[in-house]
Amino acid sequence: MSGRVFLFGDDIDTDQLAPGAYMKGGIEALAAHCLETARPDFAATARSGDIVVAGRNFGMGSSREQAAEALKHLGVAGVVARSFAGIFYRNAINLGLPVLVGADLETVADGDRAALDLDKSELRIVDRDLSVRLEPLPGNLRRMLRDGGLVPHLKKRFAAERTRETGR
Repeated sequence: MSGRVFLFGDDIDTDQLAPGAYMKGGIEALAAHCLETARPDFAATARSGDIVVAGRNFGMGSSREQAAEALKHLGVAGVVARSFAGIFYRNAINLGLPVLVGADLETVADGDRAALDLDKSELRIVDRDLSVRLEPLPGNLRRMLRDGGLVPHLKKRFAAERTRETGR
């Protein structure tokens, strides 16, 4: 599946991703205002499969997991950035939102049609037949993302363990 690239700069914080003023409105309200201070049209134009590409320190700020949840709610296929704030990175993985580090993102342009390949650790720019290498995710994190995040992954693992123990 491919989507459009939405290009952002450095220091995108959790208040831009999940504005505090809309926290009481739930995920629908948060997602509707996701990144509006950096790009007012983002939430209204983001579609399933789109990819956020950004600079350094993506997700800095508070520990609110709604920052990653808002992106996932909008259908974002993943985030590629030069670096991530640690808490945002782990929240995203736990929620099943792929987050990958890429040092060489200069060739990526806003609006490019692109696809993420977790197994090959690359961002493919479809229309230009270009592949951008990304830092590989460890196998355990790739499996967790494929299962939909931490909770679905643990449910699957515990079910498999019960089956082994009981034979059913």
